[in-house]
Amino acid sequence: MTTATTLYHNGHILTMEGDSPQYAQALVTQADKIVYVGELADAKTTYPQATLIDLHQQTLLPAFIDPHSHFALVSNTMGQVNLSPPPIGQISTIDEMMQAVKQYKIDQQIADGEWIFGWGYDDNELTPARHPTKDEIDAVLPNNPVYLQHTSGHMGVANSKALAFMNITADTPNPEGGNIAHYDDSKEPNGLVQETAMYPFMRHMLELFAPKQGDFFMQTQDYYIKQGVTTAQDGSTPRNTLHFFQAQADAGKLKIDLVALAGVSDLDENLADNQLKWQHYQNGFKTQGSKIIADGSPQGKTAYFTKPYLSNIPSCGCGGHARGMPSLTQEQINDMFYKAYQHDNQLFIHNNGDAATDMIIIAHEYACQKLNQPLDKDRRTIAVHAQFIRPDQLKKLQQYNIQPSFFTNHAFFWGDVHVKNLGKERAYSLSPMATAHNMGFKYTNHSDDTVTPVNPLLSVWTAVNRTSRSGQIIGANERITPYQALKAVTEHAAYQYFEEDSKGTLTVGKVADLVILDNNPLTVPADRIKDIKVMQTIKNGQTIYNCQ
Repeated sequence: MTTATTLYHNGHILTMEGDSPQYAQALVTQADKIVYVGELADAKTTYPQATLIDLHQQTLLPAFIDPHSHFALVSNTMGQVNLSPPPIGQISTIDEMMQAVKQYKIDQQIADGEWIFGWGYDDNELTPARHPTKDEIDAVLPNNPVYLQHTSGHMGVANSKALAFMNITADTPNPEGGNIAHYDDSKEPNGLVQETAMYPFMRHMLELFAPKQGDFFMQTQDYYIKQGVTTAQDGSTPRNTLHFFQAQADAGKLKIDLVALAGVSDLDENLADNQLKWQHYQNGFKTQGSKIIADGSPQGKTAYFTKPYLSNIPSCGCGGHARGMPSLTQEQINDMFYKAYQHDNQLFIHNNGDAATDMIIIAHEYACQKLNQPLDKDRRTIAVHAQFIRPDQLKKLQQYNIQPSFFTNHAFFWGDVHVKNLGKERAYSLSPMATAHNMGFKYTNHSDDTVTPVNPLLSVWTAVNRTSRSGQIIGANERITPYQALKAVTEHAAYQYFEEDSKGTLTVGKVADLVILDNNPLTVPADRIKDIKVMQTIKNGQTIYNCQ
């Protein structure tokens, strides 16, 4: 039996090795590995039987690695109505939103009494610019329980039947770390549930969708593959879904690698589970570490800041001095860090506001001191979003060897909103990638899909341009080069997963995970990077997507 050998040439073969762009004339793969990177003449001499692939001046680089998204939530959107505003969806008004939900019931032939779910609405982009209310949903769907998830993933709106199902009334207190919003001057819930108050609705949705997970699984992989992604992440995975993913992998249904971050609330049970092999792929799936959610969403005004939001937050009861809210107490986060560090369990911590970042720095110091561990041990602790991190906090992360995973898509989707809510100084400092680059961080940059599309080239575009919907530049000093932005979804992303020896660059001995683009992100005009098309996605040497 002969091993397939493929030689790629006549293109921009960008290796992603080193601090500046390096190109090769030829790349050879054999089976699932890269076996040669270099001169074309030498490649042809060394591998005379190789199948030649003419790139026709297209660009070949390492396949994209997803630093942070929610694979399972993406999958579950396939059973929901899309309420996203342009350019993702078509919803611009609350009336359009209500009509879309009503039409979805008709199109899907959903009977009275059955749950209806929607996702992706953005109050900042609606006319009028507010959340819908339970009464508005009741008016179009009086006979179904309905829950509509906000684009941030940190809140949603339920109608009367859905609230009643969850036993939420005027007398229901706010859960710790959450908020049940009310009508002005009333205790009556208006349908908006934020942070931990939305968890029961999400749990119920997952329970109802569980029988459909298998149907959605392959479609979700194809969605990632078409974007050039060969390593995807599920950013907060309950135990039953961990076992579902492993079952799919063991049945040979994974086309790509899938990395899960287990819910930290299950840490004790997960550590005792012999079936979980931390940081070890089993048929393409692995549980990498654990995920902590420290605060909320900046565009939803629940991210936790040291200074208040500048715009009013209805129903917060804070007298115009709202700073958002932590999802956990300092003591709870301290304990989570301690348990994880005690067992060398890699932590990924969602932190948007600077007050939440203060909390994780304190927790890191607490756990290291209590365990007598070095503050800068190579744990690959990841600060997910680190959206509005202060310069002094970045210095602490550098000192403590904690890597940030930024989210520059916010500059486009909510840059204008952040200027309004936080002021220019804070808004322009979001995802400070140029500063992080100059400090030597191995930063990554993610989509947080379903929050924004998983498309890594969109993330590169937002990191390079930082242009908002209105055309405002959100922090010109934090723009980075296209090459630096590509590092964040290739080499640095591999490092984040302890996979720097096997992925992320075109290096002999690494796996043949490749992507072919119709244009070179380093040479096209910066404003056109988002328009580059993925032509092929190659996993372990095999083409798994071809747009031609």
